[in-house]
Amino acid sequence: MSNPTLTIDKSPRVSREKEVRRKPWAPPSRLDAPPAPEGYKHRWIRAEINGFEDKQHIYGRLREGYELVRADELPEEYRNMLPSLDEGRHAGVVSVGGLMLARIPIETAQERDAHFRRKAREQLEAVDNEMMRENAHSSMRIQNPERSSKTTFGNR
Repeated sequence: MSNPTLTIDKSPRVSREKEVRRKPWAPPSRLDAPPAPEGYKHRWIRAEINGFEDKQHIYGRLREGYELVRADELPEEYRNMLPSLDEGRHAGVVSVGGLMLARIPIETAQERDAHFRRKAREQLEAVDNEMMRENAHSSMRIQNPERSSKTTFGNR
């Protein structure tokens, strides 16, 4: 009985990871933002309205924890793709169509979102309580309001 000889191919291997897949075409968006650094979230904030600088909105966002993103802080491949302000107090900040790019730590953004969800829930409860109080002496009582809807299709 003869042993078959095993041949080993020592040529370099081509990795699939190095192949870059083509991205499908999509219409360009003026508000495409570069990826945020680790632990941050990017957001466009209003810088002007009707041609006038909206200082109150900008400073409000800065007090909430947002930081304006300067073009020189972006990765090299994005520096020439996004326009920045040439002059004024915010010179060098990435800006498109009256909006400026800002970043906020993810933890701060989550705390902010939780705060506004809580405020919205408190407002709904206040409206419900006021409605029940106004209706307390009526002969037609309002039951607890339902805040969800149900949609069915076809046979029930």
